[in-house]
Amino acid sequence: MNRFQIVFLACCLCVSGSFSPSVPSATQTPAPDTRKTSPPYTGDLTIFDSPGREKRLQIDRVMDILGIEPGKGVADIGAGSGWFTVRAARRVGENGRIYAVDINPEAIHYIEDRSQKEGLHNVTTILGHEDDPLLPADQIDAILLLKTYHEVAKPVALLRHLRAALRPGAKLGIIDRNGNGENHGVLRDVVIREAEEAGYELAGKYDFVKDDMDYFLVFVAKP
Repeated sequence: MNRFQIVFLACCLCVSGSFSPSVPSATQTPAPDTRKTSPPYTGDLTIFDSPGREKRLQIDRVMDILGIEPGKGVADIGAGSGWFTVRAARRVGENGRIYAVDINPEAIHYIEDRSQKEGLHNVTTILGHEDDPLLPADQIDAILLLKTYHEVAKPVALLRHLRAALRPGAKLGIIDRNGNGENHGVLRDVVIREAEEAGYELAGKYDFVKDDMDYFLVFVAKP
């Protein structure tokens, strides 16, 4: 190979290299639903029935704001021990229906036993998925995620799946504390942003709830 051929070949290699496909950066923006979350609680369920909790959370006021009244359909997402489930069940009465959703089979069995012992026949338990509560379509007037949202592994997907279950005018309530996601809390602004991404708009925000909670947010589905 003469000198001219060597120079020509080197130029071709340089030009070819400049058009080679780029390798995706490892620092690209993460996909939705990849922020840090806390592991779902799997311990003693009786801790949720601590004395005075009803007063600290002002749960009757919460239900008033969410429009929970006789005959309504209500979903308790992350129902745990059924602490809110049984209170909502008494308020909606026999003509209403409470859907207690949890991804922990032990919680589902606990709520079923509790409902039977307390004589509540308007409670339906659902073993949901981390991204889908599996609620029936067009049956829900109010939803509450009480001290649960920071544990939801795929929050935007879950909120989107809720929409099909909502009746016109339905309200979605989220009660939680500020945190970084993995310390059993999530920032209020993060919740608002994710809800908006899932197709909701903020209808109200309150700070009267205590029991180590920082905020109570209320959303409605966007038209």
